[in-house]
Amino acid sequence: MNLRDLEYLVALQEQKHFRKAAEKCFVSQPTLSGQIAKLEEELGLLLIERTSRKVIFTHAGDELAGKARSILLEVKGLKDMAKSFQAPMAGPLHLGLIPTVAPYLLPKIVPHIRTEFSDMELFLYEEQTHVLLQRLEEGELDCLVLAYLPEMERFGAIDLFDEPLLLAMPSSHHWHDKQKLELSDLSGEQVLMLEDGHCLRDQAMGYCFTAGAKEDTSFKATSLETLRHMVAAGMGITLLPQLAIPEADEHSGICYRRFSEPQPSRRISLLYRNNSVRRPCFNQLAKVISQYVVLN
Repeated sequence: MNLRDLEYLVALQEQKHFRKAAEKCFVSQPTLSGQIAKLEEELGLLLIERTSRKVIFTHAGDELAGKARSILLEVKGLKDMAKSFQAPMAGPLHLGLIPTVAPYLLPKIVPHIRTEFSDMELFLYEEQTHVLLQRLEEGELDCLVLAYLPEMERFGAIDLFDEPLLLAMPSSHHWHDKQKLELSDLSGEQVLMLEDGHCLRDQAMGYCFTAGAKEDTSFKATSLETLRHMVAAGMGITLLPQLAIPEADEHSGICYRRFSEPQPSRRISLLYRNNSVRRPCFNQLAKVISQYVVLN
């Protein structure tokens, strides 16, 4: 038995499919299948039930795969510890970001990260919050940049910045001549929202419901850019985070307005596993991100 066999077992449990598990491990399907069979022979246990349609794990298989995942995470922690002593800001760093942050934040920070940490090999992943949290917990990602929510208390967190939410509305809207709005102005209004799974949706809905607004259920967007285009088409109003607001008004047909204090906002944080030995690296990374993100 070796660590690679454990990686095969964990990948197969996650994917429930030999070909997909083999692709994740960058080996051929016969190689993965053969090593799983050898592992079963070595342990004297049937780990999976093989059918023509799907892979079904036995109780023993599930238990051993769970233990294998813990072992692999410990091994990764050991390697990370060695790297942190050698050079805290060197080597690979797997960073996950949510879709409502990644396209607007990365252009501002990646050039500076590459300049200041030239020995770092940065890998970037864009996923919805629940996927990122699972991948962080399982050790696939080193840290995350996302909007902080109360249920994230089980992780370590470094606050990066508070990002105001602005109202985006058609230029023809009757509020277009107002320089600032009160959140209470939204009372009775219908607001376009992102689809389920985006943490920004829950945060925006919280502010809107408090103000007495309702969700426009006729449409749910898959991205902030879709929301922006719907507003430009005169389909309604929405809340957008400040980083997503263009510096120059390139998107004709839309105007953006701030709310009076206290403004609706979201807190963007860097999340990591509490037992991670790479905390010095995360501290430096957070410092660079905070330094180069300037919000008025």
